[in-house]
Amino acid sequence: MSVHKDLIKHAANQNETYQEFLALDQQREQYIEEAIELCKQGQPFSTDKINAVTNRINKINLRFIPTRKNVTGEMIQEFVKKH
Repeated sequence: MSVHKDLIKHAANQNETYQEFLALDQQREQYIEEAIELCKQGQPFSTDKINAVTNRINKINLRFIPTRKNVTGEMIQEFVKKH
């Protein structure tokens, strides 16, 4: 019975961690969109918030969560030029 409880606890912890990942990933995408919009308008933008969230995502320890790359200002500018 103890093993069963341990498995349930482990699954709950993994689910909680995955939910954290989903929230952070959504926040990261929002920050990227904000930077893109500012770039399109010719206004200054920063990737600091994007990369802070990216670093938090990359610290999550679940095997099935891919790492995310840090974003540079040049990456945002290239994206805007192409779209």
